[in-house]
Amino acid sequence: MTTLLPFQKHIIEEVHSPLSSDLLILARGLGLRKLLCTLLKIYDAPSSLVLLVGASPEEEAGIGEELGVMGVRRPGLRTVDYEMGRAERRELYKQGGLISVTSRILVVDLLQKDIPVDVITGMVIMHAEKVSATSTESFIVRLYRESNQAGFLKAFSDDPEHFTYGFSPLRAVMKELRVQSVRLYPRFHEIVQESLSRRMADVVEVYQPLSESMVEIHRCIVECMEATLGEIKRSHSTLDLDDLNVENAYFKNFDYVIRKQLDTVWHRVGPRTNQLVKDLAELRRLLKFLLSYPPITFLKYLESIIASNTVTESGAARQHQSPWLYMDAASNMLTAARARCYVMQRKASDKAFAAVARHAGGEEDEWDVLDEWEGLQGRERKGPKWLPEGMTPVYEELPKWDLLRKILQEIEETIVQNPYPPNAPGTNLVLVMVHDNKTCALLREYLTSLNASGTVDPDRPPGARMLDAHLRDYIFWKGRGLRHTMQAKGEMAKSLSGGGSLKRVAPGAEEAKKDGEGEVSEALLKKDKLRERAMQQRRRMRGGKVPEPVGRSLLRGGAAAEEVKMEEEAVELNSFIETTHASPPPLTLNTMSEEDVIELVDRIDSESFDQDFGIVPDEQIVLIRPYGDDSDDMLLSELQPRWIVMYEPDQSFIRRVEVYRSSHPGLAVRVYFMVYELTSEDYMYLAQQRREKDAFAKLIEERGSMLNPILEAPTRAGSGDLIKTISSRIAGGGKVVNSEPTRIIVDMREFRSSLPSLLHAVNIQIIPATLTVGDYVLTPDICVERKSVPDLVQSFNSGRLYTQCELMSVHYKQPILLIEFEQDKSFSLQTISETRAPVKSAKPNQPVEFNASDTSTIQSKLVLLTLAFPRLRIIWSSSPFATAKIFPDLKMNHPEPDPLRAVQIGAEEGVATMVEGGWNTQAEDLLRCFPGITSKNVRYVMGKVGSVRDLCELSREEMESLLGTEGGKQCYAFVNRGTRKATRQAA
Repeated sequence: MTTLLPFQKHIIEEVHSPLSSDLLILARGLGLRKLLCTLLKIYDAPSSLVLLVGASPEEEAGIGEELGVMGVRRPGLRTVDYEMGRAERRELYKQGGLISVTSRILVVDLLQKDIPVDVITGMVIMHAEKVSATSTESFIVRLYRESNQAGFLKAFSDDPEHFTYGFSPLRAVMKELRVQSVRLYPRFHEIVQESLSRRMADVVEVYQPLSESMVEIHRCIVECMEATLGEIKRSHSTLDLDDLNVENAYFKNFDYVIRKQLDTVWHRVGPRTNQLVKDLAELRRLLKFLLSYPPITFLKYLESIIASNTVTESGAARQHQSPWLYMDAASNMLTAARARCYVMQRKASDKAFAAVARHAGGEEDEWDVLDEWEGLQGRERKGPKWLPEGMTPVYEELPKWDLLRKILQEIEETIVQNPYPPNAPGTNLVLVMVHDNKTCALLREYLTSLNASGTVDPDRPPGARMLDAHLRDYIFWKGRGLRHTMQAKGEMAKSLSGGGSLKRVAPGAEEAKKDGEGEVSEALLKKDKLRERAMQQRRRMRGGKVPEPVGRSLLRGGAAAEEVKMEEEAVELNSFIETTHASPPPLTLNTMSEEDVIELVDRIDSESFDQDFGIVPDEQIVLIRPYGDDSDDMLLSELQPRWIVMYEPDQSFIRRVEVYRSSHPGLAVRVYFMVYELTSEDYMYLAQQRREKDAFAKLIEERGSMLNPILEAPTRAGSGDLIKTISSRIAGGGKVVNSEPTRIIVDMREFRSSLPSLLHAVNIQIIPATLTVGDYVLTPDICVERKSVPDLVQSFNSGRLYTQCELMSVHYKQPILLIEFEQDKSFSLQTISETRAPVKSAKPNQPVEFNASDTSTIQSKLVLLTLAFPRLRIIWSSSPFATAKIFPDLKMNHPEPDPLRAVQIGAEEGVATMVEGGWNTQAEDLLRCFPGITSKNVRYVMGKVGSVRDLCELSREEMESLLGTEGGKQCYAFVNRGTRKATRQAA
């Protein structure tokens, strides 16, 4: 394990004291995980209990591994997950040490007193930027400080940009964490700058320009993004959308930012604006594909967007299409993308089209001469058999591919000419870093397809073999997959409009099929297509209008107008595949399924394995890895590469290399930094640096002018309600002594939401329990089922809400359905598209047909629900904050609920074992997989049935009485499926 750098030692000295609580904000790539593990090593002791909160499973594994390298073992870092029972967690907490626990499990254990809060030595919270007034971490800190004022709390974050949103974000986070001290360490900090400037790596910056076709495509995409943003601004001129520009749209969080801006008026936003927001994400994805993926892959994705623009996944006509596809820039984009992949030579029919168009409705002799002339076109084929005649491949590689090949050659020559001494630190392994696994697979495919001898054919680029494989795959994809998709669209348009589709049928074709004369020849279809195009040309010249079917399959502008040409090419490719019986491209490791790869590995002979495989020298290894989190620091320390190629720029990894070089004295490191010049990639890299610098500058300014929040000692929830007002109508305000604290029983599954934390913040005692009926029990007679809007729609569709309301009506006098909306969003159940009256189209002399789905809206379902359950009350809440004010009003003048009784309701049998946590969790997980058994009735079923075997042996009538009619039928059919099949086979 490498030693700490001076700036890391300084940070440890500042924050290691267990007598203080601190918030540390560090720049990315400066070794946050290493600092965290060093602190945990200091705090590790059998007599102490230190909790790690907010770590993902990957981070838990990485921290545990690094602690093991540091010598923190037996027991080291132990994790608490959902598979660990309540009794097992109790024993684990009593043992002490370092424990990583999820926020949801920890808050329940704190409320149930399963963890001794007063013996907690300290708490370490990761991702402090996510802490807010509604977060579970804030709830945990509040519970922690209620019973423990002496323990420390250390919070860490490496995302300074997150602290720039909102009003005084740094102070708000410090208030929720209840800390008084904040430490800021940007990259330009004096101590950090001095530590990393002592030993610097040799950096070679390579700025690669784009090809001419890529420059044109990049310009077209940016133009489409500008037009889409302009359309959004024009549609919502009342909002402050000045910060929405193309440069910001390059980043992934732009979708969140623009959605946040529109949330307040989302109920007045039509589906067109929603489509525009989706189009921005689609265009940003096109930019990434342009710079990262092969030209064929980019073309396939672009043509898929065009083909799916007029039809949905279900095959229905798309009502709201992407406007950018009708721009001239989109058409130029498609033309340039196709020119990067192949060139289709103009055939005789295309050359004679101008002459034929003048006589489109004329002599058949001319068509016969044309057909005869086309038949004399036979000549010797050139090229591979899988390549259609007239298609010439264009071998355009990504510019970075050839640049990477030259860099690897330069590294190999340097290693041969200037070998390092055997005892020199480091290895000659070449580490290539990219952004994602897809790029890793593409670079591996490219490097393995190169000529082993190193010679380059001037007529064919080095990656020609790889490009041929992609082109072959594209031919089969377009001829088979895309052709059938567009044919289905044509049939759909024909059925909707009653007119023709994109695929025209020659006169007499239907009669020939009825007479059994076979299918129409491709030549006849091609000739009829030419005639149709000529007729359309003549109508346009005379001022006529071409009939356009519903769904706008024949479009007049932009890339969407290329749809007809795409279908023609798809038909020709499909005809070529069927005529030549061409075989699909062979499978590779990148295209094989996981099962095929496992089968291939299993077929390897173990005896010949050592002959074909073995330890490869470091100088012959090129390791391609995607960028990760802080685990990249461990990767660099273990591999110790001398040669690092950054195929794509990443700010945090550059700093990791700086820390790696400074931590290994005597190690020579050369870094090749590759970036596309004057592109979105170049801008995003520079903008990311600027954003982080501005964020730290704002944090420094806020810390200098900020008043430390006054932290009052939190009181135990419910302890301050000794005197409770019953009614203000009594003279002087009648008051009585209340011996019980105000409490609400909350279902375990509800701790995913922020409502329990807000209820606890208003001095209400929260009692977690596994409830069979309802989500919140306010009084012995009031039970609440909380639904967010998405959950409400899903519950209606599945029928689960009806069962829940039925159970509440049976066991409680006042069942309540709470429909809760999100904070800072429109308090409306309908959008503007739903409130508009649908346009009804009908043919003359025919009645108007109304859609049956018009009566199936949420409002009508709610009305039917109230008619079915007259005692059910519906409460509309604008946010969880409003709900936290509603619940105390509902509890007024009512006694407090009994937790034991609330648990018993709906699960009358087996209550004792349930309270003690003695359920068989494995059997419960198995039951949850059965159809008809949900999280609400699983405990009820376990109380009524002794075992899973007993459930499987129930008759159909018994299952229906236990689970309901529909649920019983589904469960019985599922359990007895194999039995019925065996009975039919025996019969």
